[in-house]
Amino acid sequence: MGYYNKNYPPNPHRKKRRGWLVPAMLGVIIGILLVVIGMPAFTGSSILPDQRATQDESDEATIQTYDNADADYNIENRSVNVDVSTQITDVVEEVTPAVVGVINLQGGTDYWQQEAENEAGTGSGVIYKNEGGTAFVVTNQHVVAGADTVEVVLSDETHIEAEIIGGDLFSDLAVLRMDGSEVQAVIEVGSSDNVKVGEPAIAIGNPLGMMFSSSVTTGVISGTQRTIPQDFNQDGRADWQAEVIQTDAAINPGNSGGALINIYGQLIGINSMKINEAAVEGIGFAIPVETAMPTIQELEETGEVVRPYLGVEIYSLEEVPRSEWDATLTLPEEVEGGVYVWSLESASPADQAGMERLDVITELDGEPVMDMIDLRKILYHEKEIGDEVVVTYYRDGQRSETTIELGSQ
Repeated sequence: MGYYNKNYPPNPHRKKRRGWLVPAMLGVIIGILLVVIGMPAFTGSSILPDQRATQDESDEATIQTYDNADADYNIENRSVNVDVSTQITDVVEEVTPAVVGVINLQGGTDYWQQEAENEAGTGSGVIYKNEGGTAFVVTNQHVVAGADTVEVVLSDETHIEAEIIGGDLFSDLAVLRMDGSEVQAVIEVGSSDNVKVGEPAIAIGNPLGMMFSSSVTTGVISGTQRTIPQDFNQDGRADWQAEVIQTDAAINPGNSGGALINIYGQLIGINSMKINEAAVEGIGFAIPVETAMPTIQELEETGEVVRPYLGVEIYSLEEVPRSEWDATLTLPEEVEGGVYVWSLESASPADQAGMERLDVITELDGEPVMDMIDLRKILYHEKEIGDEVVVTYYRDGQRSETTIELGSQ
């Protein structure tokens, strides 16, 4: 409620309060004198702590612990030094020696000219094993494609000639073997199945043709289980759907084959590609380590990857507008996902089993197939070449089954 004065005359009956100011001032002065005189005595006793600490002592924190035994308190002073290093810097320091440069050398051409003309021949790699004096490096297939000789460059600039054990076009992975006597670290392999969108991600590699070796970029996991179409023969049609992790950690030319790690320094992906468009920023991709490791092991053991296949070009049903599910594919309402056949190879297992273009596959051996990732996981992780697979599919709105004997690719 505000003060409001209507200029009424003073009340003659109101008692006047006078003489309060002098006693109040005396009380304040006496209180100040008592504090000034008594404070040193209290500070010197155990009642109040001594605040006179040196600047050096203030850099350490003191922790007091109390032991209540028979009502006696024993005080233990323990100094704790604060480490200003962040978790990221510690992780990068530990992992960087396991990330290497990979140089693609091709005969008959001057090396310096080759490096300038074919930057894709210079990339990165990750040391994932060092046993019995032999080290193994995983990189991208496109980094070493066409190489006559491959050199691995360690983080301390040591150059070691490496042998290409094998490479795989579809997974874009290759495995190198080299002398392991100079290797200082091997990366710890983590899990890509547990990564969550928004969690930190760290990319380590050698962008721009070894110009900035052992570069580190940070970001987050932007998406998981992404599928990216790849056109190997440049005919304008996708030959493969690569399953990748999306991150906004910068992945530049030369980072290919490098490590994507989590906050604990564990390998969760092999950096592979980025969207190369002027209007696009912060969209990079890495091959999930769960997908990569079986391929890496097969390349290490046999030098090649042989896969079971149906012999069809297929795409996820989610890529088709919902209106086409009814109008063109005539799918019933209970169908919520699947993959549709775009084309078949002549005399392929699917062709011999009677499948046709625009058939929609929804199950393999009774396991649901909602998209390309589901089909590939079943086909490549659970089946072998020569296995017979019961394929459930829809054609013209009718549910059908056929048995296909898997071929090899």
